[in-house]
Amino acid sequence: MERLPTHPGERPHESDASPGPARTVPPTPPPTATAAVDARGIVTEWSEGARQLLGYLPSEVVGQPAARLLADDAGTADAAALRDAAGRERWSGTVALRHRDGRRLRRELLAHRRTADGPVTEWLVVSAVTGTPEGQTPPGPPEGEAAGSGTHGNEADGSGTYGSEADGSGTYGSEAAGSGRLGEWAFRQSPCVLAVFDADLRLVRANAGMEQVLSLTEDQMRGRRLPEIVPHPVSDETEAKMRRVLEGGGPQHLRAGAGPAGTGADDGWSTSLVPLKDPAGRVRAVCLAAHQRLQEHLARQRMLLLSEASARIGTTADSGRTAQELADIAVPRLADFAAVDLLDAPRHGGEPSPAAPARALATTRTAVRSVLDDVPAASAAGTKTLYPALSPVARCLAQGHGALYDAADPDLLRWARQDPGAARLLGSGTHSVMVVPMRAHGATLGVALFGRHRRAEPFEADDLWLAEELTAKAAVSIHTTRRDSREHTSTMTLQRSLLPQTLPDQGALDIATRYLPAGTRAGVGGDWFDVIPLSGARVALVVGDVVGHGIRASATMGRLRTAVRTLADVDLPPDELLTHLDDLVLHLSADEGGTDDTAESAGGIGTTCLYAVYDPVSRRCALARAGHPPPAAVTPDGAVRFLDVPAGPPLGLGGLPFETFETELPEGSLLALYTDGLLAARDHDIDEALDKMFAALARPAKTLDTVCDRVLTAMLTHRPDDDIALLVARTRALHADRVAAWDLPSDPAVVARARKHATEQLTAWGLDDAAFITELTVSELVTNAIRYGRPPIQLRLIHEDSTLTCEVFDSSSTAPHMRRARTFDEGGRGLLLVGQLARRWGTRHALTGKTVWAEQSLSPD
Repeated sequence: MERLPTHPGERPHESDASPGPARTVPPTPPPTATAAVDARGIVTEWSEGARQLLGYLPSEVVGQPAARLLADDAGTADAAALRDAAGRERWSGTVALRHRDGRRLRRELLAHRRTADGPVTEWLVVSAVTGTPEGQTPPGPPEGEAAGSGTHGNEADGSGTYGSEADGSGTYGSEAAGSGRLGEWAFRQSPCVLAVFDADLRLVRANAGMEQVLSLTEDQMRGRRLPEIVPHPVSDETEAKMRRVLEGGGPQHLRAGAGPAGTGADDGWSTSLVPLKDPAGRVRAVCLAAHQRLQEHLARQRMLLLSEASARIGTTADSGRTAQELADIAVPRLADFAAVDLLDAPRHGGEPSPAAPARALATTRTAVRSVLDDVPAASAAGTKTLYPALSPVARCLAQGHGALYDAADPDLLRWARQDPGAARLLGSGTHSVMVVPMRAHGATLGVALFGRHRRAEPFEADDLWLAEELTAKAAVSIHTTRRDSREHTSTMTLQRSLLPQTLPDQGALDIATRYLPAGTRAGVGGDWFDVIPLSGARVALVVGDVVGHGIRASATMGRLRTAVRTLADVDLPPDELLTHLDDLVLHLSADEGGTDDTAESAGGIGTTCLYAVYDPVSRRCALARAGHPPPAAVTPDGAVRFLDVPAGPPLGLGGLPFETFETELPEGSLLALYTDGLLAARDHDIDEALDKMFAALARPAKTLDTVCDRVLTAMLTHRPDDDIALLVARTRALHADRVAAWDLPSDPAVVARARKHATEQLTAWGLDDAAFITELTVSELVTNAIRYGRPPIQLRLIHEDSTLTCEVFDSSSTAPHMRRARTFDEGGRGLLLVGQLARRWGTRHALTGKTVWAEQSLSPD
């Protein structure tokens, strides 16, 4: 080992101190040897006491490796002891050191890990200066004191100042030997923390309570000052008050003291400092007595922990994260180890009977936390755990309440024999275990395990109560998360089932759609879209937004979508359709008026809707909206504009009018219908959103799917906060070669001419196979118009792909209806035949007159 330098001319074994004159006053006690070593093992501080102990000047040690101070023949036990210090907050042990003059010293060292506001920076190493090099005779007592009567007492025969364990005849003991032993026993076994500090404020006696609280033996603490035993600001305050006691200030008190395991002070302690006087009344030492105000302190700590748990547990909609939050808040303030295991499928039902048979349980380790850095891989989060039948975990889950176990409990030992995981738990030194079921709203979600191995005190009933409260908070949050997840899945399934699964076949529009559910915890909303083929080759486009989120909003959406389809089949104009829909929403609201959930009981009040009808023959589009954003239109030359559709009120307000807006759209125009979630982006304002949407719509694209994707990409930078429904349509036109119309006089003789016009047109279209059904339909519809309607009368045929539509218009508002003819009736069978031969038929009304129509399929069924 590399040797630190010696002073020039100094011989080995020569003392650093020069002999001085005889003292006439008590010698000044040597300072404590202290040194600081950083994380690299380099000495950063070197005290005067350290110089007196080993002889090195600070300039010779600071900046050098601390390992050079070890003796050359330091054994493997010493090296192992030093390595054992890694990862601990404090370490004590005996190490062989090398004096500057070559002597070998075995010293008892106490090392504290010093921390600042940031990470760990260094170790503070403490040792008393007094000591004897190996192979030499211990020095005699200071001048004026008999051997064995020093302040620290005589460890050989126990005859020190503060009482003799041999005969009990110390200054503060009883004159009777038996009474002296009782006094010593009382000191050692007192439930309070007791310690005696001499006139130099160095510890000379400590009872078992002091040893347990600080996790240090009396020998390890003897000869050291309190700030060296427990480096903490309160220790400095306590020492200052002890000095005041020595100076005649009388007893002192402070509401603080050394905390458990040397962590410092907290407000759960009360400390008294009392002077110890000899028969002459001189203060010779100070007695420190401390006790914890346990009940008050623990109750306060539990309430603080519960209050903190309310803010820290359940911060996200992630069951795994919530389980980890439970483990994090329990360690180290309640336990040294915590694990949360969740059942793969929560069990429902009432409280089980305590006598219910336990059974093996399969769980998933979801969260784990330990005061130790290393957690076995078998205990890591994500591993599967099988708890044997009759194990403490299975028993507690069957009984429905938590339980305490110590290391000697037969159930715990039997579990360790059956389960390697339990064996590892007990093998790590765990001496106290709590098992707490995780239950919420009648469902068993899993189990939480808590263990102590570093803290000496076992779990108590109050600890179990606290663990159950913490676990209950986590269980409620996890249950809510799982319920919301199930509801979200159910709502999504319902929403998807209510939206169009495929777009209907029609030739008026090319259409592409997108639906994006909200990405927030509010859940799926009630946005919807629809495409409805109408008579005369026309198509209705619908986009709506139901207020609220969740299953109720989706169910309301389904009702409204069905209602819109029903009203569309009647061929109502857009404004009239919205008026009927408004009445429906009012009825739904009245039906749900007694619902407790006021936030979701509006029955759709506030719902918005846009209804548009496009006619490919006239290329005109009629639109009306109820509180909905206006549609955007793009002409074939790339110009983008909003259609000036009057803004009607949202549905459900009642009594307010809606207005239809009509416009002509050139063939190839683009229509964009959407819900307001598309414009409600959080990272830009409405004007910026509109500019982005217009730019995306104006860019040429080969397909409408590309247009939809461009719009969403331009508008969204994250999952939307609200549902988005987007419908993009490109218009087509039916030209004159696909439409034929004839004005007919109101004369029964014209029926034959109408049939002739129809058959000739079918021949021109190459549809001779449809002539029979078409002649019968034309004959019946024209006859009814002449007989029951009013002129003018018009016949129109529309050929759209595989559909042939026959329409007859007259100016009467009277609608025909089908009736069943009796056996001997001569009439009444015409519309029945039309209904049987046509794919569908109906009547649509205009401001003046009506149109009766019938569709037939040109392709074989």
